[in-house]
Amino acid sequence: MIQLIDQALLAEVSAEAQAAPRRRKNRNFHPRDDYPGHRLLNAIEPDSYVMPHRHLDPDKDETILCLRGKLGILVFSSNGAVHRSSVLAAGGETLGVDIPHGVFHSVVALEAGTVFFEAKAGPYLPLSPEEKAPWAPLEGGSEAADYLAALRANFS
Repeated sequence: MIQLIDQALLAEVSAEAQAAPRRRKNRNFHPRDDYPGHRLLNAIEPDSYVMPHRHLDPDKDETILCLRGKLGILVFSSNGAVHRSSVLAAGGETLGVDIPHGVFHSVVALEAGTVFFEAKAGPYLPLSPEEKAPWAPLEGGSEAADYLAALRANFS
């Protein structure tokens, strides 16, 4: 059965993100975590912190397309300096990004109701310690809100 990705679906997953404690929500199109190809919607609110990370598996390049709202993409050097920041906007000049494996990156929602499509290889595995940025605060940590504000400042 096909699944249409329409404005109603984007609104639904966005409402779920707004109600979620982490202020983001996935809607998976792949049938299970061990499936070889992961395709999903990711709704994210401006106060959701995504810890900078990388995917070390050479099969886990990641593609992101902004479908609703505005999304800030940050790419970091190995010491934590912001190497590049870009704005993805639904209907804008730049819609998406392809991030090679091994590159430290994060995203920040620049508008409420932001939703992006993400594709990368499965299976889903939690990030290993080597994949988490050692210079960034952990999600839920006491320094995360201030760090998120600093990340967002790259787009003001």
